[in-house]
Amino acid sequence: MAQKKGYEVDSWLARPDPRVSIVLLYGPDRGLVAERARAFAGKTGLPLDDPFSVVRLDGSEVDRDEGRLLDEARTVPMFSDRRLLWVRNASGQKALADDVKALTAEPARDAIILIEAGDLKKGVGLRAIVEAADIAMALPCYADEARDIDTVIDDELRKAGMSMTLEARQALRRNLGGDRLASRGEIEKLVLYAHGQSEIGLDDVKATSGDVSGLSFDDAVDALLDGKVGDFDIAFTRHCQSGGQAFLVLSSAMRQLQAIQAMRGLMDTGGRNAASVVAAARPPVFFTRRKLVEKTLERWSSEALGRALNRLHTAVLQTRRRPDLAVALARQALLGIAVESARLRGNGL
Repeated sequence: MAQKKGYEVDSWLARPDPRVSIVLLYGPDRGLVAERARAFAGKTGLPLDDPFSVVRLDGSEVDRDEGRLLDEARTVPMFSDRRLLWVRNASGQKALADDVKALTAEPARDAIILIEAGDLKKGVGLRAIVEAADIAMALPCYADEARDIDTVIDDELRKAGMSMTLEARQALRRNLGGDRLASRGEIEKLVLYAHGQSEIGLDDVKATSGDVSGLSFDDAVDALLDGKVGDFDIAFTRHCQSGGQAFLVLSSAMRQLQAIQAMRGLMDTGGRNAASVVAAARPPVFFTRRKLVEKTLERWSSEALGRALNRLHTAVLQTRRRPDLAVALARQALLGIAVESARLRGNGL
């Protein structure tokens, strides 16, 4: 199958397979899709500002003008050995999928096709066509996880010749992750603010922090862990109404519970209390959240945490199968965990 897992994408882009002539980048993080598309385009060696070498198309444009992509792919380059056909804003357009299918059956000799798309269903349309082709590659782009965010932070710090305190990094990380370009822009703003310093501190982050992934995003997860059902529902609703994706709250809740489950295992096997486990956690728990994590560890058993994680895994699968019901499915799963947390807390709803 011509596809990569999320963690394999960057390594593939660092050394693209020269036999691949059709690359599909897709996923809910449009900023990450765009950043990786530029990275791949740069690897082609073509002058990206030359309209004779790079043809930029919109997915809706290709859909309206049936056969447009095929015609461009069959056109012989005039001033270079090959051309890059760069399609943006692709989704479920049938004409685009048909053109790509024809190009997988009879590859263009002188063209590379690069497609930026939103979140595409597995086994359907354009994604299914690309994944089944030997000369094509499908590359998923999902919201950054902690490791990816640290890579972006380190990249920008290296360019600026700066370092960052651990507390500042922890605080910054909490504001990043919803969109790659927005995250990078937030880090660039911080670096500019701290210009002339060798090290960025917590006060610098507090002075420049914006609402990249949304305060409601963090509030929703914290309220869920604390069993504050009403606060959770308000924060979750605010996050979704402001354009945030329900999947991001599910993903964050999963990461938090997985970390807490690992710490709970240390308590069960080592006879340690919650405070000592949290204090020794690596990566460190941000200091403003330590009491919340300690309380969660004391209330939740390993078995209960396992059940909660299974609920979240099921919800993620359901939202991918039914993206039209993603908000409702995510709310139902997360509310169930918040209610259970309230029950364990012993204060009802």
